[in-house]
Amino acid sequence: MNAGLVDLFGDSDSSSDEEEQISSQFCLPPEIEKGNIEYKLKLIDPTPIRLEHLVTQLKWRLQEGLGEAVYEIGVSDNGFLFGLTEEELQKSMETLKLMSERLGASLSILRERTITDPSGISKKSLEILIRKVSEDSEFTRIRIAVLGNIESGKSSLISVLTHDELDNGQGKARLNLLRHIHEIQTGHTSSICNEIMGFNNSAQVENFGNCRSVEEILEKSSKLITFIDLAGHSKYMKTTVKGLTTYSPDFIMLVINANNGIAGTTKEHLGFSMALGLKIFIIVNKIDQVSESWLEQKVTEIEELIKSPCCDKSPMRVRTEEDAIHAAQYLSDGQVCPIFMTSCVEGTNMDILTKFLNILRPILVNEKETDLNQLPEFQVDDVFYKKKPGHILSGLVQSGSIKEHDKMLLGPFKSGKFIPIEIQTIQRYRVPCNVVRYGQSAAVSIGHPENMKEKLRKGMVIVHPKLNPVACIEFEAEIFVLFHASQLSVGFQATVHIGNVCQAAVIVRMDKNEIKTNQKAKVVWKFMSRVEYVRPGSTMLFREGTSKGMGEVIRISAFNPNEVLSKKLKTDFDSLTSIKKKKKRLKAKLNRVFHDTSNIEC
Repeated sequence: MNAGLVDLFGDSDSSSDEEEQISSQFCLPPEIEKGNIEYKLKLIDPTPIRLEHLVTQLKWRLQEGLGEAVYEIGVSDNGFLFGLTEEELQKSMETLKLMSERLGASLSILRERTITDPSGISKKSLEILIRKVSEDSEFTRIRIAVLGNIESGKSSLISVLTHDELDNGQGKARLNLLRHIHEIQTGHTSSICNEIMGFNNSAQVENFGNCRSVEEILEKSSKLITFIDLAGHSKYMKTTVKGLTTYSPDFIMLVINANNGIAGTTKEHLGFSMALGLKIFIIVNKIDQVSESWLEQKVTEIEELIKSPCCDKSPMRVRTEEDAIHAAQYLSDGQVCPIFMTSCVEGTNMDILTKFLNILRPILVNEKETDLNQLPEFQVDDVFYKKKPGHILSGLVQSGSIKEHDKMLLGPFKSGKFIPIEIQTIQRYRVPCNVVRYGQSAAVSIGHPENMKEKLRKGMVIVHPKLNPVACIEFEAEIFVLFHASQLSVGFQATVHIGNVCQAAVIVRMDKNEIKTNQKAKVVWKFMSRVEYVRPGSTMLFREGTSKGMGEVIRISAFNPNEVLSKKLKTDFDSLTSIKKKKKRLKAKLNRVFHDTSNIEC
């Protein structure tokens, strides 16, 4: 746990190291064995054996990039740009196309460089994006959570990207996203909203600007970006944190208003993102409203925060498409934080941001989690009901895959039990499908289960019966206090976020008498309202007012309804005994008063 994170929830000191230069005009970083980037000096007339080797190599790079690979043609393994003549470049491209066709992949040219050698001969090098959709998936998907303080232009920015229509400076663009009347009246997002944009095999944008429906975007896209628009106001922080823990985003797009810079909830949002280990890139928005000197001052402040110990990353200003390509390639390593400067009114640098999103590769995850042979688990984020399909549950697949007519368990209910259900229909992005897999969002209908006597709620899970799910009311976790005004001890109550679980809990035991900011301890939490399904090893966040912390679930205590019932009966018995004693004391007191009154009258 990074102790430097506490600076993001209070005052932080900034450092002023010089900005590192990541790219060079005539040399790229040396090629590394792992990853999805491959350097090739030339690919001219390979032998059949050599071609098979090249195809195998391309397959490996595509696997490393989860369906995407970047090939640098005319570049040596040490990263030096030699370049190729027109004839050599044409033959190399023919070989690369043949390799791609063998694997059923498509390619598009990202950029072309011109190099002049010492003899004065002009040569070229190409950067090629190769994309292959896996056989068990419709497209490559990336989820991006959008954070930032109020009035930073988050919703307007998403609308410009997904609807291809600039803002008028008065909030017209954000009307495409806002869902409630009070959001339209105030201009402040208070709920969680999802919007999508896609890229086809030719790296062209597919959004509501050129497509009439979600179905058309899905049909044309080989890569899909889902933006999760979260609230920026401090009074909606619970909803924002829930969006971060529930929707499992791959990246964070932190939007900062160029007028105000780092203000309001910006640091807090950055801190929660760092605590969850998410990759971050920054958008300095509304640059059309400020002067160049003011913009330079605010961007410098952001760079100092990013380089400070609380973040410990290298800021990278993205000014050109070449910078965007480098930023997309290095962001996944986690050591670089790209900074874009945009305007939703004038459309400044929107093309550069779009290029960045096109090249941005998905995050590599644990192979065990992505194994489709794992037993399925589906977290319920929202609940709906319609007479014809019955109960509809929307959420995220946490492991394995779910098919129509699968027999599953749903719970936990108040009794701690899970009831058997059958998956009747499945939809992804409002389009019917037969199966959903790990990391995919979907809505499933379960009809009208006969044995369901309690109301469905958010925070439940759908699991395979072989998992033998257990509900818990208490769990042990190792926590780290990001900020607390005094000290934290037994009896402390907070809202706990663990995946899709969001509930008030109280500390009932801990291995220390008290802990303060920047300290950690092992504690036992007890949910205050109902039982939940919690997996050991899950990351947790807790908050109460200005107090905030993070941790990891170590173990759970299985819920025993008989034990709870016996405790309730004991409590009721003690309460009844106490009432009887009070009644007896009151009766004795009244008798004494009555006796004293009688004596006075006599």
